[in-house]
Order: sequence, then C-alpha cells, then structure tokens
Amino acid sequence: MALSQHDLLRLVESLRSADGLELVRSVAERMLQELIEAEASARIGAEWNEHTETRTALRNGHRDKTLSTQAGDLELGIPKLRSGSFFPVLLERRRRIDQALYAVIMEAYVHGVSTRSVDDLVKALGADTGISKSEVSRICHDLDGQLAAFRTRPLDHVRFPYVYLDATYCKARVDHQIVSRAVVIATGITEDGGREVLGVMVGDSETELFWTEFLRHLRERGLAGVRLVIGDHHLGLVKAIRKVMLGAAYQRCRVHFLRNTFSVISKEAGEMAATIRTIFAQPTAEAVRTQLDTVADMLGKQFPKVKDMLLDAKDDLTAFAGFPERHWKKIQSTNPLERINREVKRRTEVVQVFPNDDALLRLVTAVLFELHDEWVAFPRRYLPEGSMDQLYPAELPKRAPALPDTTNATPD
Repeated sequence: MALSQHDLLRLVESLRSADGLELVRSVAERMLQELIEAEASARIGAEWNEHTETRTALRNGHRDKTLSTQAGDLELGIPKLRSGSFFPVLLERRRRIDQALYAVIMEAYVHGVSTRSVDDLVKALGADTGISKSEVSRICHDLDGQLAAFRTRPLDHVRFPYVYLDATYCKARVDHQIVSRAVVIATGITEDGGREVLGVMVGDSETELFWTEFLRHLRERGLAGVRLVIGDHHLGLVKAIRKVMLGAAYQRCRVHFLRNTFSVISKEAGEMAATIRTIFAQPTAEAVRTQLDTVADMLGKQFPKVKDMLLDAKDDLTAFAGFPERHWKKIQSTNPLERINREVKRRTEVVQVFPNDDALLRLVTAVLFELHDEWVAFPRRYLPEGSMDQLYPAELPKRAPALPDTTNATPD
C-alpha cells in the first residue's frame, strides 16, 4: 500500500531524529547480517540445519565484528566454520591491510617517490585528480592508532614456548636516499598449541644492538615461558638471544643452513643436501646428534668446509632434539614464517619504494594484524594436543626470570 504525503513527511521527520538514525542503523545492521549469512550459506552449500549433498563445511558459531558507518557502529557476526575460514566479500574492502596499502600509496604519491606502477594504482583507486597532504595525514592518523596498539599490546596472557624470528628486506627513502631496510618479525606458538604474531620492527641492519632492542621490547610487553627460539644465523641474532632470552635454547634454521652450505660448494652436489637431511630424520635425540657426526665424517673427505660448518653448528642445529619428538618437524626451521614473508613481499612490492620507515612499518603491521586475526578468529592447533605439557615441568617457575639491569653495561 502506497504511503500518503502526510505519512511520507512523518517518516522523513523520524529519520532526522535520533530514533530515525537508530532505525537506519538497525535496518542496515540486519540487512548486512542477512547478506553475510546468505554468502556463508552459498560458501558452505547449505542453509542452517540443512542436510545436502553439496555441503562442504559445518558452521561453528560466530565471531563479533564492528563495522563503522555514517549511521553508527554496526555489530555484525561473521560465521565461523569447523574447517577452513570465511570472510564476507562485502567487508573485504574495509580490511586494515587495504586501508594501509591505500594510505602508503597516497603518501608515496604526495611525496613524489612513486613509480609508474604506483601511479597506475593511484588512478585505479580514483585519486588521479590528486590528494592533499592533509588528507594523507588524516588517513594515516586514523590507521596508525590501532596498528600501534597491536604492536605494543601485552603478551603476558599466555606463555610462548616457541618463538620464531626472521627478517625480510624492503626499500625505503632515508635522508633522501633509497636504501634497504630490515623488517624483523616475531611469531610464537602458545602453550596450548595455537599461534600469534608477537612483534615487528624496522631498522638499519641486523646487528646485535638492533636484535637486542627488538627482543627486549617483546620481553617488556610480557613475553615469557620461552624455551626455544628458532631463527636464521643472522649477524648479532644469536648474541642477542643469549643476552635477552634467558633460559631459552637457540635452534638454527636447517633450511637456511643448507642454503649456506651451497655458498662453499657447487649447487650441483644435490646428494650432499640429501645426506645432511638425514640428520633431521632420526627417531631419537641421541641418534640425531650421532648422525650429525657421521654425516660430517662422510662429507669431510670431499667437502672439508661443509664438515667444519656442521661441527661448528652442531649444538644449534640439533637444539630441537631436546624437545618433544612430536614437535620436531615444526621447530627445525623458520618455515612457519614463510607464508608471512610471502604476503609481506606481495604487498610491499606494489609500493616498491616506501617514502619513509613509518609507511613501511604501517603496511607490514597491517599485514601481520590481519594474519593474527585469522589465527585468533579461526583457531587451529599448530602442535598436537597433549604434547605441550612436557615443556613446563612442575618444578620450573611459571614465568621466565626478569631481565637483568644492563642499561649501563658496555655492549659486547
């Protein structure tokens, strides 16, 4: 039935009032929720409690999602699946990572350091008519607050027995010059077998001072219970671990070690790599260490430098053997960080050259924030249930010892 002019005027008036705005907010919230549920049903292949041959997954409740709009904050529920993950296409454009990419591209554009590909992307985003520096500042300010909160959030809510450290490199302008910047990333496995992103930092290099500052920042935020740190043999990293991560062992990434061996021999010696890998396929800790000595002797005649490398790195390469055997494959290398590094590279290569360190840190943090949200929203055990209890014997303190006061100490 059509509304009369009088009814239409009353409706318009109500929409101008607070109650009207609340009505708009409620309708928008209901509409978006229905669209999200419809998309989830299409993805699953079945409605609620519907049994079909096309069903591919089961629902597992919802996770809360607040969407800010001109009508106010909309409280939505994102369906969770028992297997796989789901995020509605309707909300994809509002992800922090895309906001960060937009902000960085705009900042690069304003400062005149963009490349042809960035210019093309700026036009694709609809900003070909230009954007002011004040607008860029506003966009960055809105985003930087939540990203900074993520980087500095407390880590004392759970213990992290395993911590992974790695670095990747991106280009940025420093003092009007384009230089390579080290982006160091830390992730951790919780005592219940889950995963979290712990921190990120951008700096000049991978010196001991740089790594020490990064690790101290993690400890100051409450990182505790660390039993093993897995990383590459970066310059200064091992010394920083020994100084800051008291009570934790260090596992040298076996994948990076194998790559290092090819710097002293021909890459055609593929059988050598296969021989070295047998070290990590042994059934017991004693067999692992014995096999390393055996392999070193076997390769010593043809590759004496590789023998020296193996023996020098023995303790660091076999540190994983001191932990539950069910964890070995996951703690022998930094492979768990590979997906993160690939995603970071995929996003940063769009920009190519960042206008400054803040822009680089903004985009990388946004990438990590989204991955962290996925891990928390769609929790999956990274290590098997029932295997984590062995990491914390009853006689050990629940928290790692406090850091000593070495602020006035002379660096090594």
